[in-house]
Amino acid sequence: MAVPFRRSLLLASGALLAVAAVAVPVVVGTASADPAAAGQPRIVGGDKASLADHPYAVYLTDSGGNQFCGAVIVSSTAVATAAHCAKAVAKEEIRVVAGREDKRTDEGDVLTVSKVWVSKGYSDPTKGDDIAVLTVRGQLGYRPAQLPDSGDAAAYREGTKATVLGWGRIADGGDRSDYLRSAVVPVVSDSACRSDYNVYDAKTMVCAGYAEGGADACQGDSGGPLVVGDTLIGIVSFGDGCGKAGKPGVYTRVSTYADDIKAQAKPRLLG
Repeated sequence: MAVPFRRSLLLASGALLAVAAVAVPVVVGTASADPAAAGQPRIVGGDKASLADHPYAVYLTDSGGNQFCGAVIVSSTAVATAAHCAKAVAKEEIRVVAGREDKRTDEGDVLTVSKVWVSKGYSDPTKGDDIAVLTVRGQLGYRPAQLPDSGDAAAYREGTKATVLGWGRIADGGDRSDYLRSAVVPVVSDSACRSDYNVYDAKTMVCAGYAEGGADACQGDSGGPLVVGDTLIGIVSFGDGCGKAGKPGVYTRVSTYADDIKAQAKPRLLG
């Protein structure tokens, strides 16, 4: 049975494109009262986050300034993101926006991309290998996230509290956030995630979320970071809806690709 996945829409080079995988919802929270009782749609919100705490969180736009994905700084010259994000827009059109907590401002830096590396095994987010590294022109003067050791299992233990970050939609199909948001979600066991998604691959994916739902990433958050402390353990990849019960977010398992990311993120030699 096919798994229904969300699709992100973005405006790139004047054309509306459908991105075939989704970004799990960006942080969510539930209202204390039942909003349906008051005739209001269910709220999927989240907490405002600070770049002072997460300086490695960045987002991607096209050349027209339309935000379509998230990313995470992994060195002074590179960011990691989802492969489906890297393939959504031509290299020449991608912009990396760093140091800008509120998208309505002109703070921080906007950098173009000189190189795109996509995992050679990637074909579709639901088949794994949803990881890419973008090399920027110039320097990213912000603290990068730490990478886990290759094969590291400690950060992936069931119940480990992780933080997902992004500027995506605050409800399934709702408005995108103007500022960085975060949500704390527990890592889900491989067996539990496999029962929720029959496409789940424990080598290339990791799930995080509550059984009852209510906290997740959403459209526009694809490519953004899932961190434990400052250690990057996941990249927002796909999911079924945003914050649905029994449907945790699915992330790229970064430890599997740590060596590849380090090789691609190695700062360029000058001169």
